[in-house]
Amino acid sequence: MADPWLHIVGIGEDGLAGLLPATRAVVEAAEVIVGAERHHRLADSVGAERIAWPSPFDALIGTLEGLRGRRVVVLATGDPLWFSVGARIGREIDPAQITYHPQLSAFQLAAARMGWSLADVETLTVHGRPVEQMIAFIQPDARLLILTTGAETPARIAAFLAERGFGQSKMSVLANMGGAEEARIDGVAEAWNHTVPEFNTLAVECIAAPDAALLPRVPGLPDDLFRHDGTMTKQEVRAVTLAKLMPMRGALLWDIGTGCGSVAVEWMRGARYARAIGIEPRADRREMAAANALALGVPRLELVEGRVPQALEGLAAPDAVFIGGGLSRETFEAAWAALRPLGRMVCNAVTLESEALLVALHKDHGGQLVKLSVNRAAPVGGLTGWRPLMPVTQWSLVKR
Repeated sequence: MADPWLHIVGIGEDGLAGLLPATRAVVEAAEVIVGAERHHRLADSVGAERIAWPSPFDALIGTLEGLRGRRVVVLATGDPLWFSVGARIGREIDPAQITYHPQLSAFQLAAARMGWSLADVETLTVHGRPVEQMIAFIQPDARLLILTTGAETPARIAAFLAERGFGQSKMSVLANMGGAEEARIDGVAEAWNHTVPEFNTLAVECIAAPDAALLPRVPGLPDDLFRHDGTMTKQEVRAVTLAKLMPMRGALLWDIGTGCGSVAVEWMRGARYARAIGIEPRADRREMAAANALALGVPRLELVEGRVPQALEGLAAPDAVFIGGGLSRETFEAAWAALRPLGRMVCNAVTLESEALLVALHKDHGGQLVKLSVNRAAPVGGLTGWRPLMPVTQWSLVKR
């Protein structure tokens, strides 16, 4: 096998001086260096041909492939494989053709400045991604290290914290770490009004007020946290439903008849990088689902207009399917055919007709059939009594 022709080098604010001697030699021997303007500035003493990040950025792989056969170095910030360009390149170009040269990451530097153990913090990026996705990580006493997307991002995150009762959370913006112009700006979320450098890392120590919103990652959020029209998978049934769907890292859910999106939203909150497609024919319910996804920190929820089973055609194969609306044998068969091996299927029914279909499907395919009954305490005159919710028949099975 030929030696790797592509070197991806992490570089810090101390430039070439901060590189290991062997890594510095690789950069100095490069024929072509690819990177952002600040990367080129940090290595401006090297006399190689310079190429800026292409626009659009998706053209990067084509640019690199066109350089095959030359000594090519891509400069990245810190660790190229930690929320950085190295992982993207490695998905498109055989990793056997790449040598990675990691530098201290922004997370490692920030943790050292804060005196935090990396094992005890959540590391996030909102760089080039929706800032709202950090909302799912706002928890009492949580410590967050966040790669930001610009000078205005800390203020937006401060607003998210304050709106949810975490206004006393401590925030520190760390910029130019390891360089001559290193800076740190401290404050609290509810009073944040600082001007900060464009390129920064944000450290947040979440501090909850007594009335703070509690938004755990485990399923079963209160119903009133969702915008809905009364038709939704209720909290207790939703918790059971998600337990059977089993959210996993990077897995894809089809939420058929998504309504206000409560199941899809909790699926995405339940595991890092979990994805969901909500299929819903009504525009008003898709609008509610989009608003709920944004408010609860999963802005990447994908919503599809249409009726099943036709609307399922062409969608990426799912790891799990929930049918909460639009249940029919045709819809089940289409979803079951698309479901990946070890995929989980859960169908909920509240009408006698839908229940009869689930009983028939259970007879044909096996799985687990249960009836869920929930009673909630509610006022009865001046006293308190039990008010039952509609019982739900639930059928679940794993594709093996």
